[in-house]
Amino acid sequence: MTWDHAVESYKTFLILEKSLSANSVGAYLNDIRKLETYCAECHHIDTPEKVTYDVLKTYFMHVNRLGVTSRTQARSVSSIRSFFKYLVFDGQLERNPTRLLETPKIGRKLPNVLTVEEIDAMLDAVEMFKPEGRRNRAMLEMLYSCGLRVSELVSLKLSNINFRKNIVKVEGKGNKERLIPMSDRAKEEVKEYLKAYRNYLEVAPGAEDVLFLNKRGGALSRVMVFNIIKSLALRAGIRKNISPHTFRHSFASHLVGGGADLRAVQDMLGHESILTTEIYTHLDDQFLKETMERCHPRSKHQGREEGKEAGDGE
Repeated sequence: MTWDHAVESYKTFLILEKSLSANSVGAYLNDIRKLETYCAECHHIDTPEKVTYDVLKTYFMHVNRLGVTSRTQARSVSSIRSFFKYLVFDGQLERNPTRLLETPKIGRKLPNVLTVEEIDAMLDAVEMFKPEGRRNRAMLEMLYSCGLRVSELVSLKLSNINFRKNIVKVEGKGNKERLIPMSDRAKEEVKEYLKAYRNYLEVAPGAEDVLFLNKRGGALSRVMVFNIIKSLALRAGIRKNISPHTFRHSFASHLVGGGADLRAVQDMLGHESILTTEIYTHLDDQFLKETMERCHPRSKHQGREEGKEAGDGE
């Protein structure tokens, strides 16, 4: 079994069985190819079946010496572990050398969020005298109002928007679909974009149902959205490290801060685990304070409620 055969087989598994996006598949395979290169250059190992636990330990010591972050190392461990687990499951290997491999501990990093005022400042920074201004405003509103991932934004379909019910159907990770309410402001911005910009474009073949298009009538790329947002943040005088995902974080943080139910936020974000959604409670001190006062037996609020119930029973 060669590396090429094993990697191609694994790639098919990721696409067909795991339904991962092209970007996720690329990240997994990149981690495995880096291990392959190290094994060939440092241990003269030419097949995956010759990889041992000791080889993997020395590989990650090498990666650590290169100054790779713990988060990136953890992702690499996950990719390599998944690769060898698949090979055993598929009968291509008898043993899994990653069984005892430990994942580097990574602290929970709170994401950057924008205030409502900063989001408005970025919207105001859009150069509306340019033809693409309407598109850029509509994109920002959809990112913030619906909490979309950038991959979901660029693949958003016209046919998946119900303007009458203010609902957007989004195809997320693993081709999982979810329905998200669309704010009135986002709806109006999208309608204005369609009327003033998109309807005048010569749409490229295959992009007829894509909502957000570039000047050539094709689908926008993730990189282009990233660059647009970076440029607008600079024009708005915002010095935070901002990406399209910052709007998703802001969407969730503002909902949680406003008292939204975590389960509802989880559904709208498309998180598999509510533990992922819970990070947004740590971004809002007021939310934590109110939760403490409402739920903890030592809080003043809780004490008043218990006293009131006791009085009612007398």
